[in-house]
Amino acid sequence: MSIRKGRSVTISDVAEAAGVSRAAVSKVIRNAYGVSPGMRARVETAIEELGYRPSVAARALRGSSYRLGLETPHINARFMGQIMHGAKQAVDGTPYQVILAPADGPEYSTLESLADGLVDGIIAVSPLVDTAWLENLAGRVPVVMLGRHDDPRGYDTVIGDDHAGTRAVMRHLFELGHRRIAHLTEPSPVTAPGSGTPHAIRLEVYRACMAEAGLGHLTHVARRHDNTVPATRAAAELLAAPEPPTAIVAGHDDIALDALDAIVSAGMRDRVAVVGYDNTDLAAHPLIDLTSVDQQGVEMGAQAATMLLERLQGRTEPRHYIATTTLHVRGSSIPPV
Repeated sequence: MSIRKGRSVTISDVAEAAGVSRAAVSKVIRNAYGVSPGMRARVETAIEELGYRPSVAARALRGSSYRLGLETPHINARFMGQIMHGAKQAVDGTPYQVILAPADGPEYSTLESLADGLVDGIIAVSPLVDTAWLENLAGRVPVVMLGRHDDPRGYDTVIGDDHAGTRAVMRHLFELGHRRIAHLTEPSPVTAPGSGTPHAIRLEVYRACMAEAGLGHLTHVARRHDNTVPATRAAAELLAAPEPPTAIVAGHDDIALDALDAIVSAGMRDRVAVVGYDNTDLAAHPLIDLTSVDQQGVEMGAQAATMLLERLQGRTEPRHYIATTTLHVRGSSIPPV
């Protein structure tokens, strides 16, 4: 059959092409019980040939939007590109698609909006959202918390091994001979002790490693002011100290890039080592050459989306996935002068 140019393909068009009723097409789309293999094959062939896409509103009325939401408060963070790529890989070949939901304002509002029928499941990157509130949200819609060391009852978690990753960084710098090692990280709320955020764990392990090496008196923690202000200013203040650090451990690669910016501006490119975290796309660029911890961001995104699909298929017990970390040593981690 031919479809008039410019007209959207409808369920009636699919039914006519497949030689079945509209109700039969609907049952195939909903993966309902009682559809024969032959009928399913004819309908799926017609859907593919015609390029038919069921409307989100119609699917939502049937109880499914076939959308998974990826909420993030940091849409410009390079690591989120890895997460999104992995999540999209995981849903490839399924009826689901992943949509990005930037948290504009309080993260609670964005998560509530997603849960109000916009998506069938949520991957949340919300380090400061209350765990009891998350448990309540997970009672309404499947939730995977990405990047928080929680022990929940009703939702799943996907995290990197922040303990092992940070210890690998510190061991590398100690072996190079560094003693004055500073940690440049996020504002205090994101690193609060006991909060379970990756940055809280990384700060905790940094302090523990310095103490274990007998260097607790040289511990120095600097922070960028907020999520809108680069860490360049905080790094510049570190470098202007009477005894500046010989190495900076950055909370993540974006902070590490700001630190490199400040180091170059101060004319100290060959005097201060920098190590990042996340091993994002720019880390391996030859003009940056950033030593960084790879926590398998693509794998983390894929695991999070897979967990949501499992929940939608009936799994109820919580799952917790920890991604392996690997330190990639590059030119930015130089020995002390």
